[in-house]
Amino acid sequence: MNSDLTVLDNPVAESLLAAHAHLARRAGRAATYLPGVATFCALPTEPGPADWADLARLLGPGGFADMFSSEALPPADWEPVFELEGRQMLWRGGHPAGEPRPADGVSLVELGPDDVPEMLDLVERAAPGPFGARTCELGTYLGIRARGTLVAMAGERLRPPGWTEISAVCTAPEARGQGHAARLVSALVDRILSGGEQPFLHVAEANAGAIALYERLGFKTRAAVTFRGFRTP
Repeated sequence: MNSDLTVLDNPVAESLLAAHAHLARRAGRAATYLPGVATFCALPTEPGPADWADLARLLGPGGFADMFSSEALPPADWEPVFELEGRQMLWRGGHPAGEPRPADGVSLVELGPDDVPEMLDLVERAAPGPFGARTCELGTYLGIRARGTLVAMAGERLRPPGWTEISAVCTAPEARGQGHAARLVSALVDRILSGGEQPFLHVAEANAGAIALYERLGFKTRAAVTFRGFRTP
């Protein structure tokens, strides 16, 4: 694996500086995504008071600062919103053997703007994490349709140089246990590798089932991370 691992230490900032620069809002050294795309914010690895002030100005009073996996903590007058333990995993090679074949009437498709209402409905029911009306602009999203109905999806999110993050892996409650997530993640791995980049992902530490699936598909843990969100004063 030749891709630079250091860009994964601050993947939101690296994405907003490169592949997602066209989706960024900036103030000084602070950045965040455009509304509806993502709530993630980025600062330098070791931000100073001026950087936090720039981010506060960018978000406005009472704005939500989703700091993703940044270890930096804001000034004391920023209100904590959430804290979640997780891990960052990298694809180290290998594919699952004998993935179950899809049943009749089930197809894997590429999703686009016309599919957004169904994607948002699936996210509401399956709760994979943050996903907005414009999140699909971050990269390619694939879905599984069963007799025309969207029952599972996964896609590309953060894009630090040399890497593409797999995210929004979710399956409707009534369609679980049929191998949909494995098929989607495997298809995205193939797609990312064919584009000359390396796949990685993030997962909540409490989601043991997802971690086991990703390990079976060839992902290995790189680092423990803590996801945090704050509200500006």
